[in-house]
Amino acid sequence: MREYLLTLCVTAAVTYLLTGPVRKFAIVAGAMPEIRARDVHREPTPRLGGIAMFFGLCAGLLVADHLTNLNEVFAKSNEPRALLSGAALIWLIGVLDDKFEIDALIKLGGQMIAAGVMVVQGLTILWLPIPGVGNVALTQWQGTLLTVALVVITINAVNFVDGLDGLAAGMVCIAAAAFFLYAYRVWVSYGIEAAAPATLFAAILMGMCLGFLPHNMHPARIFMGDSGSMLIGLVLAAGAISITGQLDPDALNLYAGSEKAAVHQTVPVYIPLLLPLTIIAVPAADLVLAIVRRTWRGQSPFAADRGHLHHRLLEIGHSHSRAVLIMYFWSALIAFGTLAYSVNSASMWIVLGVVFLSAIGLILLLLPRFTPRVPVWAQRFVPPRYRRRRAAVQGAAVAAETAAPEAAAPEAARETGERAPVTAGVAGVNGATAIGPRSRFLDRR
Repeated sequence: MREYLLTLCVTAAVTYLLTGPVRKFAIVAGAMPEIRARDVHREPTPRLGGIAMFFGLCAGLLVADHLTNLNEVFAKSNEPRALLSGAALIWLIGVLDDKFEIDALIKLGGQMIAAGVMVVQGLTILWLPIPGVGNVALTQWQGTLLTVALVVITINAVNFVDGLDGLAAGMVCIAAAAFFLYAYRVWVSYGIEAAAPATLFAAILMGMCLGFLPHNMHPARIFMGDSGSMLIGLVLAAGAISITGQLDPDALNLYAGSEKAAVHQTVPVYIPLLLPLTIIAVPAADLVLAIVRRTWRGQSPFAADRGHLHHRLLEIGHSHSRAVLIMYFWSALIAFGTLAYSVNSASMWIVLGVVFLSAIGLILLLLPRFTPRVPVWAQRFVPPRYRRRRAAVQGAAVAAETAAPEAAAPEAARETGERAPVTAGVAGVNGATAIGPRSRFLDRR
């Protein structure tokens, strides 16, 4: 565990320290596109944050290669090299897109080529655990097509959800944390060495996201761009492929009694990791909804719009930060709920806990629909947005006091025989205005 933590910290430190210089480079290189209709930020922000994340990935793999226990992963498996090759290719495509806005079909082709490069070097799905049947061996073509499909789906799911400051990095970090705990348990607790590469990938992925998040939280100083979102999506997919399609069925039989029993015992996590529907359930759902929505409108599935889940949260009335936290909450609930269920699927408390937390999540989701009524004595303990009603009342009172002398001025002028000044005074306090004599006359007209 200490070596994994060291690898994570080195990856996070390198990513964090390089993000600042990368931001300056992105500004000089002109990688600051104009604000588009679908964007939620108000000022041009540099991209290319994926450069720092890629070098963080390289640093993590380099450190792990020189550690005593993790060095065995590189000696016994070619998967780390396959990951680095595919990551380098998808990163270059992302950098070009961040700078020159390349066509969506070209990016899709690059994603498929990157997945093919990993397949050629051995990072592929060899068999599938199917409930009631056991492990089904796949042919070379079946394994290749399924691996490429999984990589492309995961990359685009992460890329589609990258629409708010800190959203994609935080959600992938949560997914990687749950993934790390599962893979570490399979390797250390059960002694299955085939899970070691996936555990390493998850630790490095957490470091990449944690190192980039301080620069990307709202208001973001830099965006990861496609060079970052596609990169972390590929790393997440590589870990899922490694642990799902590379584990030896005979090793599972040692701990479950039979192949069918082993598949039944691990199915709560195996199938979700295969088609990342729980580890990245929220991005995957957003991806499916986006494709259906755009196809229904007669648009290309890759055409950008403002119909993503995070856009809908903003339209409901959530603030930027609250929308991100809500997406974090649901990602953590699904990922860690599935993880807990895989550890002890017979426990009813886990199911009840997930149901209870889901109810809390729905309340938080619908919070803008409710009008908060905070007592006067408790307003000092709540955020300023809950004090608007009180501020409005105070503002109206101050405006009335300000307008009273102006209203009395004409009467005093008539008594002294002087001409009253004609003004259209406006005194605004918290949105309240006091209108002078002439403006009231014009208003009546």
